[in-house]
Parts: sequence; C-alpha cells; structure tokens
Amino acid sequence: MKKFTALEKKQETALKSLTLIGYLEGTSFLLLLFIAMPLKYMMDIPEGVKYIGMAHGMLFITYIIILIGSAIKMKMPLWAIPAGVLGSLLPFGPFIFDHLLKKNLQENVSKEA
Repeated sequence: MKKFTALEKKQETALKSLTLIGYLEGTSFLLLLFIAMPLKYMMDIPEGVKYIGMAHGMLFITYIIILIGSAIKMKMPLWAIPAGVLGSLLPFGPFIFDHLLKKNLQENVSKEA
C-alpha cells in the first residue's frame, strides 16, 4: 500500500475535486445546451433555462475557483489554467481538459520515476 506525504494527499484531493466539479459543470452545460435551450425555443418552456442555467452558473464559478486552487496545490503546468477556462466554455470541454491534464500528470510522474 502506497503511503502519501501530506503534499501528495493534498494534490490527490485537489485533482479529485477538480475532476468532480469539472464533470458536474460540463454536464450542466450540456443539459443547458441540448435540453433546456431547445425546450425554451422550440416548445416555449423557459423554466429549464432558468433552473439549469442558474445551476450551471454556480457550477461554472465553483469550477473556476477550484481550477485555480488546484493549479496552485498541484503545481500544474502553465497551460493548465487557460486550457481549463477555455474548456469550460466549450461543449465537452471539461471532459477533454480532464483527460489531457491527467495524461500530462501521468507522463510527468513516469518521467520522474
């Protein structure tokens, strides 16, 4: 069983938090784009945009805050924060960013070993 130092544990926790909020934010964005917006404009049901939009806005702000905090704790590469912000503005972006970040971090761990 691998023992983590306090720093490694904080980094692991930061990555898990970023992954979770990224998936939630990305899912809320997809729900907003592909369910709530069509309901509003095609079927004249605006309530979905109101509630999903509010949830998405709160998740977006939380994602940005956790992204910055995680970048500091994990000592992410310089490209990570702008890429994470850009990813949060694009459909499926948080999922792609998460994959690329984990791939990059895994490569860095492999190089160090």
